[in-house]
Amino acid sequence: MRQFAVIGLGNFGTYLAAELYQKGHEVLAIDRSSARVQDFKDSASRAVVADGADRRALEQLDIAEMDAVIVAVGSLVSQSILITLNVKELGVRKIYAKAISEPHGRILARVGASEVLFPEKDLALTLAEKLHNPNVLDWLKFSEEYSISQFAVPDSFIGKTLRDLDLPHKYGIQVVAVRNEAQEKPHTVPDADYAFRSGDTLILIGPNEGLAKLRDA
Repeated sequence: MRQFAVIGLGNFGTYLAAELYQKGHEVLAIDRSSARVQDFKDSASRAVVADGADRRALEQLDIAEMDAVIVAVGSLVSQSILITLNVKELGVRKIYAKAISEPHGRILARVGASEVLFPEKDLALTLAEKLHNPNVLDWLKFSEEYSISQFAVPDSFIGKTLRDLDLPHKYGIQVVAVRNEAQEKPHTVPDADYAFRSGDTLILIGPNEGLAKLRDA
């Protein structure tokens, strides 16, 4: 069990905090609104009315003891920046901060955010990938140049082996796992003789350019 603090109980903060709590972690939920805190009190270990921009309030909540703090106050730009700075200065090593724009994100990174989150942007990019190619079931940015993609096997793959397709050589793509709808467990790191079947789903990792070429092939 790990300890997390989520500051800001808007839609993003409440979904995140509730899911972490559901998974068995200790979650401290913080918001300035007493109504929001009251509504959320059964979905976290502790739900507290406090202003994250008030450094003394964060000190009293032992925020420095958390494994990670998530600053989910994205729409209030100046407040999210101040909260992130406070959390950083109190010694929290892992800080995730929600941003609403690229400039906002750059400032958050400068004042101490370990990782800047763009929930709406990430969701939009994922949906765009799915709409662009129906075979793309899911997509996750891994780095600026690499992504992880869940890809439904097209008819042209069925009956062919990984050796036949030669994805690493043609596209620079590695098949991490294959999952079939008829099986419960995925086939991890399949060997070169694995022959694709109808209903297979691939988990791929590779350069964005290579994944795009595969989708368009």
